[in-house]
Amino acid sequence: MAKAKGRVTIDGDRCKGCELCTRVCPVQIVVMDSKRINMKGFHPAMVTDMDKCIGCANCATMCPDTVIKVEREFN
Repeated sequence: MAKAKGRVTIDGDRCKGCELCTRVCPVQIVVMDSKRINMKGFHPAMVTDMDKCIGCANCATMCPDTVIKVEREFN
């Protein structure tokens, strides 16, 4: 059976740091970037280990500002 993988793209400049995406990631790779502040004054979301992404798109579905996109691929 093919294992799904994903590639997450986050528009960090538009992220308002609500942290909803971090709460729904089943593999816990979406976190807030504590070292960066975007142009809105928030710590944006980021992915810590893209290789662990399963492409579920929970983060993109939960994002109220649609700043997250997930592309799925199968190996």
